[in-house]
Amino acid sequence: MKIKDIIKKKIIEQLEPLSLSIRDDSNLHIGHVGAKPEGETHFHIDIVAEVFRGKSRVESQRIVFRVLKEEMDNKIHALSISAHEPPD
Repeated sequence: MKIKDIIKKKIIEQLEPLSLSIRDDSNLHIGHVGAKPEGETHFHIDIVAEVFRGKSRVESQRIVFRVLKEEMDNKIHALSISAHEPPD
């Protein structure tokens, strides 16, 4: 299974987002430290979920990092996260 698909599956199952966008930015980092020839090392996630309500930006990002801990430890070199609570 592709890492992007694993990210999507875990986030949907654990955070129940109202919206989710995952972008593989690995092609922008070819030749950089941590980049692999096969890609799937650098990602950006844009997510809206109720779980972020009342949380700071850092707290919201930590929630996502906890969900993806295994992938961060073994497969993902860099992950940027835009995490938001839904509008009222």
